[in-house]
Amino acid sequence: MTRPGTQAHRVGDEIIVAGQMFHTGTRVVTWMDPGGYDAYRVERRFAPLDKSSWEASKAELPDLLGPARYNLRKAGLSDAEVEQVRGGGWDLPALRKVVDQFVLHYDVCGTSRQCFRVLHDFRGLSVHFMLDIDGTIYQTLDLKERAWHATTSNTRSVGVEIANMGAYASLEKSPLKDWYTNDVKHGARITLPPRLGDGGVLTKGFVGYPARPEVISGNIQGRSLVQYDYTPEQYAALVKLTAALSTIFPKLKCDYPRDASGQLITCKLPDDQLKELTGVIGHFHIQTDKTDPGPAFQWDYVTSEARRLNHGGFSKLADEASRGHLQTK
Repeated sequence: MTRPGTQAHRVGDEIIVAGQMFHTGTRVVTWMDPGGYDAYRVERRFAPLDKSSWEASKAELPDLLGPARYNLRKAGLSDAEVEQVRGGGWDLPALRKVVDQFVLHYDVCGTSRQCFRVLHDFRGLSVHFMLDIDGTIYQTLDLKERAWHATTSNTRSVGVEIANMGAYASLEKSPLKDWYTNDVKHGARITLPPRLGDGGVLTKGFVGYPARPEVISGNIQGRSLVQYDYTPEQYAALVKLTAALSTIFPKLKCDYPRDASGQLITCKLPDDQLKELTGVIGHFHIQTDKTDPGPAFQWDYVTSEARRLNHGGFSKLADEASRGHLQTK
């Protein structure tokens, strides 16, 4: 027996699922850690303290619907199961019956701190994970909670907001020129606007470079869009998070929506197909007005490397990416 009062230490890579901790192999900051982002809080995180309460927030922002930014996963549960879990009594087998999708978003905020500020303080929304430009993963809620991030898929999904300024019809008529500058040696480089300071990025002095230096173009929802790629550090972390989630949740297939020829489907799925779909999906697969994670996202890299890890292989590319050396075609 462990002596009473003995402190239990986290390694720092764990995510919380139905009250249990699971390793990911990459840095995770939970809502319980110093510097974390707590979506359970009623108060606005970045408002002045004397104006952050629900009462003050409601008066200042009437569009906020309520003090909570999440609710209960209920779809697919019996009345008895709902009664069991409504007080927090989720066990892992029950949650595994429900969760079968991992939804990818770009945050159009640029950093995770700004993302949480917008979602929590102004929009009354939530997401389970945020992935910052340096590869740090922030978990804001236990995965047992129904976060508000993907409309019809909220009950069955886990969501991640990846720090990236998004995709646009034109490079010139977009905020991308304010967030990326040209580095003679490396090509495009992330440059945070001065108003954001250090952006809350956990790695001090971090300089972010897209995995591919040039702007990437592609078609999403029938629209031609341009976007800068995610950072190698983000890809490395996302590979490990995807591997962990597809292991924890057996119904969550480590693959993405494909057409008959095996290619990525780049538009909203018909409702009947979405209902049957399990796996890693984009926000654009759920809603016609969404284009995230955008044309630059490397679906094959993330899912194939995650599968490699799940089958006991050493992910050489993911290791290189974690050290800032991801090579892409």
